Amino acid sequence: MANKPVIGITGAYVFHNKFMEGTYVHHDYQKAIAANGGIPIILPFLEENLAEEMIERCDAILFSGGEDIDPSFYGQDPHQKLAETTPLRDKWEIVLLEKAMKKKKSILAICRGVQLLNVALGGSLIQDIPSDVKGSIKHSQTVNRSWDSHWVALEKGSKIETILQAKKIRVNSLHHQAIDRLAASLKVTATSNDGIIEAVEHAYYGPFLLGVQWHPESMAATDEIMNRIFAEFIKNAK
Repeated sequence: MANKPVIGITGAYVFHNKFMEGTYVHHDYQKAIAANGGIPIILPFLEENLAEEMIERCDAILFSGGEDIDPSFYGQDPHQKLAETTPLRDKWEIVLLEKAMKKKKSILAICRGVQLLNVALGGSLIQDIPSDVKGSIKHSQTVNRSWDSHWVALEKGSKIETILQAKKIRVNSLHHQAIDRLAASLKVTATSNDGIIEAVEHAYYGPFLLGVQWHPESMAATDEIMNRIFAEFIKNAK
């Protein structure tokens, strides 16, 4: 039996009390990876010199959701509506991304992950969509995480359109920030009706690299179209 690919999933940080704190990843990430033939491994943010060793042990990396990215990483001051940040995680994941790309690993970036991808490559973020985007739709849904919330249009011929085999999809939505100035090496491949960037891919990176603003991991168990993202990601990690 062939070895299953090992997929590193970046971890957030949670604090319950002084006796309970540490690395956290929503279980939908692990479930979606495992359901498609991968072995999920959670990567805590630690010393930067461990990033390369972690990368060596993984066949692909999934940059997960979580806290807002500290705006100092894209040269801005904090907005009044900026939520909790973890600068140590930001710094760690930027190094991890650089190492992963250098080693030509397959990369999937989800929600905060696609924002981190854009910032790491030189782009910036909208710090609060409701405040800064006139006429924006609601991007931070209050219904069940696995339910769809709004429409997203996919660019013809893009990686995401090829994977999903659709021109328009319904997605869930759990964010108040988004890509603003796009990094020069990225290209937009999906948008919502208010113009918010919903998916990107790299202009010339050879291996699989996809970033999406929604949370396909929480829809994949019941939505075959969303599950295709993970099937393709795992296939490219083998």
